[in-house]
Amino acid sequence: MKFLTILCLFVALNCQAQVVQQKHLKITEKSIVKDVNGTVYPYNVWTQLMQTGNFSLKPTSLSNPKDEYIIYELTEKEKEAMYERMPKPAESPYFVTGQPFGKLKTTDIERNKINLQEMKGKVVVINFWFINCPPCRKEIPELNKLVEKYKDNKDVVFIAIALDDKYDLKEFLKTTPFNYSIVDSGSWIASQMGIKGFPTNVVVDQEGNVQFHADGYSLAIPKWIDKTIDALLDKNVPNTQPK
Repeated sequence: MKFLTILCLFVALNCQAQVVQQKHLKITEKSIVKDVNGTVYPYNVWTQLMQTGNFSLKPTSLSNPKDEYIIYELTEKEKEAMYERMPKPAESPYFVTGQPFGKLKTTDIERNKINLQEMKGKVVVINFWFINCPPCRKEIPELNKLVEKYKDNKDVVFIAIALDDKYDLKEFLKTTPFNYSIVDSGSWIASQMGIKGFPTNVVVDQEGNVQFHADGYSLAIPKWIDKTIDALLDKNVPNTQPK
């Protein structure tokens, strides 16, 4: 799966002519990957860089391809192009698109009350996670960007339901900010909803129905959360055009 993810990122950022020439290439653990200065990167280093979504690979020679690649940092424009090409993530097995999310009544670690029934008219983004989940931690920076984007929109709410207790969460958040409203000791909520895979991300529309849901880690998930939020907000804008 790791090789497939890396290969997809690699191919997505090359033009069609390059893809035709490179389709027979196979990136493996034995591939030589170096930067523009010629420094060779160990396999565990370059794969970690690739998984951030901020880097890509290109062969050292297109005319005479070898199992050697240059790793380079993507521009913001290139990253946006990559995300646009990514297909929508597979739906999780825990929810049904268009069906009600269900009841959610709890408090966050600051003891603010959370009641989904009282959030009608708002788009609610929910994340299920726990501290000792590497893919959960990996997606936090991108999820924080979503919070920043919609921070001035009172009609978008972000909730993260953690399995960990309040003390462990507060210690974790000292070094790794997660800007959702954090719910502690949420194992019972995840269990009630049959969630067994983490992270699981859900977007609930203004009527309380699920419109996006995916489990596991993917660079595409934050982008599709964003797309879903935008679509729901646009749909909810009153039509002021004259009839």
